[in-house]
Amino acid sequence: MEANFWINKWKTNQIGFHLPTPNPLLLKYFNKLSLPARARVFLPLCGKSLDISWLLSQRYKVVGAELVEMAIVQLFDELGVKPEVKEVGKLKIYSAPHIDILVGDIFDITLDTLGEVRVYDRAALVALPEEVRKKYSMHLKTTTKNAPQLLITFEYEQALFSGPPFSVDAEEVQRHYEKSELIECQDLPVGIRGQYPAKECVWISRSFKFFS
Repeated sequence: MEANFWINKWKTNQIGFHLPTPNPLLLKYFNKLSLPARARVFLPLCGKSLDISWLLSQRYKVVGAELVEMAIVQLFDELGVKPEVKEVGKLKIYSAPHIDILVGDIFDITLDTLGEVRVYDRAALVALPEEVRKKYSMHLKTTTKNAPQLLITFEYEQALFSGPPFSVDAEEVQRHYEKSELIECQDLPVGIRGQYPAKECVWISRSFKFFS
C-alpha cells in the first residue's frame, strides 16, 4: 500500500484495525515462543497496539516499527511516557525504558538498527499486498537473523474484499516461512469488516527461507 493510504487512515481516525484490548491469541499462545526473561520482541507495523502494553506488563522489552508517526505519538501518550526521539538514517527512533519504536519505512530497518529480537506479527504480513509480502518476508529474515515468530493471519475469499487486511492462506505461509506450525484456525466472530466470513490463524515459524 502507498504510504499516504495509511497516513490518511490515521489522520481521519479510520483505525478499525486497532483493537480495544490485547489480542486474545497473543495472550493464549505467546508462551509457545519459550522466550527468556527480558527478551526483546519485535512488532512490525505495530501502530499503537495494546499488545505492546501487555508485553511490557509481562516484563518483555518491545521494539516496534511503524510508518505513521502520529500513531506512535498517540502510543506514548497512552502509555503515559515521554519518549526520547532521535534520528538514525531515514528513521526516527522513539525510546523509553524497555521500548523502542522505529518510525519510517520498514524496509529502511537494518540488522544493526533492530538488534537481537523475537517476532510477533499480528498486523504486518496481512496488511501488505501480495507483491510486497514476498519482499517483506525476505527482509524480515535478514533483519532478525531467522528469529522465531508468532504470526497471526486471516483466511477468507479474497475476491469478496480487496483488503487490507489481506487473506494469507496456509500455502503462502509455508512459501514464506519454512517449518511453520499451524497452532489454531478459528472463525473470526464478526468476519472481515463485519461482512465477509473469515478465519484467524496462528502460526509458529521457527525458521525462514528465501524463495524465487
